Amino acid sequence: MTNAPQLAAGSGSSIVVERCQVCDNPDLKPSLFLGYLPPVNQMRLLGERPHEQPAYPAQLLYCPRCQLVQLGLIVDPEILFPPEYPYTSGTTRILRENFAELYQECQTVLPLAEASLVIDIGSNDGTLLSNFKNGGHRVLGIEPSQVGKLANERDIPTIISFFTQAAAERVRVEHGPATLITATNVFAHIENIHNIVDSILLLLAEDGVFVSESHYLVSLLETLQYDTIYHEHLRYYSLHSLQYLLNMHGLEVFHVKRIPTHGGSVRVYAARIGRYAVRPSVAVMLQEEQVVGIGIERLAAFSRDVMLSKLALYTLLSDIKKGGGRIYGIGAPSRASTLINYVGLDDEIVDCVLEVPGSYKNNNYMPGTLIPVMEESRLFSDQPEYALLLSWHIAEELMPKLRQKGFGGKFIVPLPSPRIV
Repeated sequence: MTNAPQLAAGSGSSIVVERCQVCDNPDLKPSLFLGYLPPVNQMRLLGERPHEQPAYPAQLLYCPRCQLVQLGLIVDPEILFPPEYPYTSGTTRILRENFAELYQECQTVLPLAEASLVIDIGSNDGTLLSNFKNGGHRVLGIEPSQVGKLANERDIPTIISFFTQAAAERVRVEHGPATLITATNVFAHIENIHNIVDSILLLLAEDGVFVSESHYLVSLLETLQYDTIYHEHLRYYSLHSLQYLLNMHGLEVFHVKRIPTHGGSVRVYAARIGRYAVRPSVAVMLQEEQVVGIGIERLAAFSRDVMLSKLALYTLLSDIKKGGGRIYGIGAPSRASTLINYVGLDDEIVDCVLEVPGSYKNNNYMPGTLIPVMEESRLFSDQPEYALLLSWHIAEELMPKLRQKGFGGKFIVPLPSPRIV
């Protein structure tokens, strides 16, 4: 569909985005630049001496033709999603609840029989598919990292592979067409998006439904979520840009919904044109996007607000450190790496970052820093004066839990406006 250069997985290289990833428009407008950021899931073991690590420019580009907001650099996916990729979706309550709700909603949107095949692209540890499996449906995950082994151990059939046309052809031959294909928090991550949509169509039954969940551009702008910008996220979809992409392949968006995951995402139902009645939700969201603005002027205002937020957070932390206060970070999601590196935090400012017991991120350094990631129990034994909520998008859920467990200090919520609670 486009003339965009293709990056071979495993090449260890990157390519500059010169043309829109969706519509091939060469007239891309630069917007926010966050500097050079390390891969958010490349973490070094505690005690390891610092050595050379990669860092890549993070700049947003806006396409005035299809309204896609996209990252200006594509990095080799094997760098971004290594075999030891530490993220597991099952450890996050809001995701578990979201996937359970998605399963229930799907029951009301399309006919799912026992024989129906449900495929999840980027299936991680199988948390999403477990809902469909428990509902009696056939399931299959496709997951590039070794996290897929956890799913297989849980009896969720999973192919350890990147999602490619060859993988799709193999699945079609071995398992038949899919009634439902899901891609949650992954549809914005994969390079060569037109190849991906073609591969989805190859797998999808004639009356099948494709459901994607992605970070929603409007939520990003509304709550200043610059920390969700990192190299795993190649595209930041609005409904306008998603609809443009899917229409190019003969797919029609027939239902859409804003959901709370990852600080604000959009769930989109699509099928071959004319297969399902288009619900009012589609026109409503398109109109809302026109009203709030998703163009270059809105992005320019966003860029300025990000800069001011950075300065405000630095000032707040500076005042605390001048007074001798200790600051422990809470949570090490991928977004924390962007915030820490963009603002310029180090282990003299943030003593450590704390994760729940059993997290694969414990006993490592935060990417690009010497800030150690340690088990959460240290918050209660050490009782620092301040806890910086790096998972700030779920602050209202986190704060009472940490209080209940015994933390007596103050909380710092870094975004959208830095504040002490």
